[in-house]
Amino acid sequence: MGRPSLAPRPCARAGRALGSAVDCLLVRPGRKSVVNPDTAEIASPRFAFDNSYARELDGFYTPWSPAPSPQPRLIKLNRALAAELGLDAEALAGPAGVAVLAGNAVPAGAQPLAQVYAGHQFGGYSPRLGDGRALLLGEVIDVQGRRRDIAFKGSGRTPFSRGGDGKAALGPVLREYLVGEAMHALGIPTTRALAVVATGEPVWRERALPGAILTRVASSHVRVGTVQYFSAQREDAQVRRLADYVIARHYPELRTHQAPYLELLRGVAERQAQLIARWMGVGFIHGVMNTDNMTLSGETIDYGPCAFMEAYDPGTVFSSIDEHGRYAYGNQPTVAQWNLARLAEALLPLLHTSMDEAVALAMTVIEAFPGRYRAHWLAVMRAKLGLAVPASTAQEGDPQDGTAQDGELAEDFLALLQRYQVDFTLGFRALNSAAAGSDQSLLMLMATGTTQCAEWIARWRARLQQSTMSETARAAIMARANPIYIARNHQVEEALAAAVERDDLAPFERLLGVLAAPFDERSADAAFAAPAPREVTACYRTFCGT
Repeated sequence: MGRPSLAPRPCARAGRALGSAVDCLLVRPGRKSVVNPDTAEIASPRFAFDNSYARELDGFYTPWSPAPSPQPRLIKLNRALAAELGLDAEALAGPAGVAVLAGNAVPAGAQPLAQVYAGHQFGGYSPRLGDGRALLLGEVIDVQGRRRDIAFKGSGRTPFSRGGDGKAALGPVLREYLVGEAMHALGIPTTRALAVVATGEPVWRERALPGAILTRVASSHVRVGTVQYFSAQREDAQVRRLADYVIARHYPELRTHQAPYLELLRGVAERQAQLIARWMGVGFIHGVMNTDNMTLSGETIDYGPCAFMEAYDPGTVFSSIDEHGRYAYGNQPTVAQWNLARLAEALLPLLHTSMDEAVALAMTVIEAFPGRYRAHWLAVMRAKLGLAVPASTAQEGDPQDGTAQDGELAEDFLALLQRYQVDFTLGFRALNSAAAGSDQSLLMLMATGTTQCAEWIARWRARLQQSTMSETARAAIMARANPIYIARNHQVEEALAAAVERDDLAPFERLLGVLAAPFDERSADAAFAAPAPREVTACYRTFCGT
């Protein structure tokens, strides 16, 4: 079997091409349509679906349909993202669009399916997970020619629900929307939310909560756990099919490589090294870095018990289920390497006919990961410190750039932040002013550590003087490396509580607007830069609420 081609194919249903009257919504038998048949073609959103996963990977999913929502109501539509996807936001916001987003109607060309995958969860292997509350509706080619998944989260039970109800509560769905958009604005690869729809029915957790469906957009939903599922069953042919698909979709330059599967492993490792470095650069803690939550595309996925660190401490954990700190902030690079080792194990039969040789090849990638992560982390830190150098010389200790001590300088600054319990975001942001000659903000943050801070500033300034970078260029780099606004946990909780408890979306919209421009300081938004009181942060916990 040849490797798959992901070139878009003409899509038709019932013998009619996309763009004809078939674009009106298709309603499952027995379900009452919410669409006026006289205006359906005008009001219905049109999706130019091209579903490569369903087409190329039969046996990797179960066809399934979303459960209906009794009283759907549009809560939030991401109009900018809709435009990226080539969708009509007005149609999506109308009755026919809401019917689609609520699972009450399936648009023409969609092939809704529940993906199967396995995964290591907190180190323990679960052989069969899959989309327990999610459905892949289909794929579209966006206006930039990129293939994007459109999927539901919270659309009801599937064959992989394992006793769960497959539903999602409004609060966690809004959290995923908010944090995903915050990460996008920070320039970090991430899945994004297209829409949130209230279902009109309660979801029972510790108590009854309003139900909701999130429509999520991703480069793909293929995970390390997807490969693990077929590897564990010794279905090497299926592993190869999946690897070929991922190469064609995400790493097309490898299709003619002599060792495509080894290079696939290397490519995934490189993207993860860069992704985790970016997380670390903004104090982001994912909270559940299971192998089923690591994508092969290199995007952040599944914003469950995630949070942003305030006072710097590598041991920071907010997740209520991470009792032993496996996924603490400082452990994230190590966990990423561990997850990649599990991917390597799953790919071994593709790397070489000799298992010993396959293991040796895989280990070259896994053992190189700390160095690759360090290189990306150092590039992030150099930008944050105003010490950016060309990417080609961003290796620590490269004799060509004369910056072998930059890593030590960054680590010493982090040590100061930890010792004096300084807010991570504000500590780095204060460096922007210090680079312009004003140390006051940074020294005030250090409080009792002003002497030690002043000593570090002197070393830092000496390093700045070695650079040929202009002050204007440095200021521009630092201004886009050190945000002033992050999704601070207490502000997120306040916005979600207002939405869930009082049906008041104004705080959510206000916070979302602030986070859309995280690098641009605004006096009107000063309150959003302030950390929570220490006593609040000390007892703050996040939950896998969806």
